[in-house]
Amino acid sequence: MSTILKSAKSIVPLMDRVLVQRVKAQAKTASGLYLPEKNVEKLNQAQVLAVGPGFTDSNGNKVTPQVKVGDQVLIPQFGGSAIKLSGDEEVILFRDSEILAKINDA
Repeated sequence: MSTILKSAKSIVPLMDRVLVQRVKAQAKTASGLYLPEKNVEKLNQAQVLAVGPGFTDSNGNKVTPQVKVGDQVLIPQFGGSAIKLSGDEEVILFRDSEILAKINDA
């Protein structure tokens, strides 16, 4: 069953899930040439759209996600649960532990 949602705001992650959207790669080269969309490489960089509240481990300790809404993160090339949105947009749900790194603005 395939469901297309209207927007990412209708998705509320549970437990330690993190909702991200990939950053779009430049479709224009340094010399000004435009690349076809199918030739544009997918980046491993994403922006965090929503974060679940965390979970309780087997010892009863509350484990909260290490990222927050608005963070720029590195995600694995494969994995996560892709969700199609209307207008050919896509968001991905990852577990907090699957996110590779947080990108700090320097």
